[in-house]
Amino acid sequence: MKLQGNILDIKNTRDSKNLGIEIHLDKIEYITNKKDGRYNQPFDFIDELETPMVITGDCLARINNKHLQDGEYDFQVYDKVGEEYVLNPDKFLSVLITYDFEADITILTSVEYSVTVTNEEFKQIKAERSKEKKQLRGKGRRS
Repeated sequence: MKLQGNILDIKNTRDSKNLGIEIHLDKIEYITNKKDGRYNQPFDFIDELETPMVITGDCLARINNKHLQDGEYDFQVYDKVGEEYVLNPDKFLSVLITYDFEADITILTSVEYSVTVTNEEFKQIKAERSKEKKQLRGKGRRS
């Protein structure tokens, strides 16, 4: 995970001026709700990425939440479709930053990026990642 630019420049509305802000993600959490007996239960799968995924600041809008700790920020995520930005309610980004006064730098402490998917998509993503990991392990043995 890596942060470029000042994430505090992102306000409550999406703005194309924030294109220079980049968050490099090394994992994505996929979430779904399945019926577990009588009740719907949340299930998740964390996908560790080999190459980081980059979200730019022009696709983010800060969520005002007074219950967050100091340095913790939640964001709505927009998808860029052609030249238009469309809010994706199934995507969510939360970051935790601290400021080092001695070094005068902002440090990205943690990033959580989650995507809510259907049960079918969840099963497909999980199966694909499992297959990819098996192929990688198999290549290591043959060498």
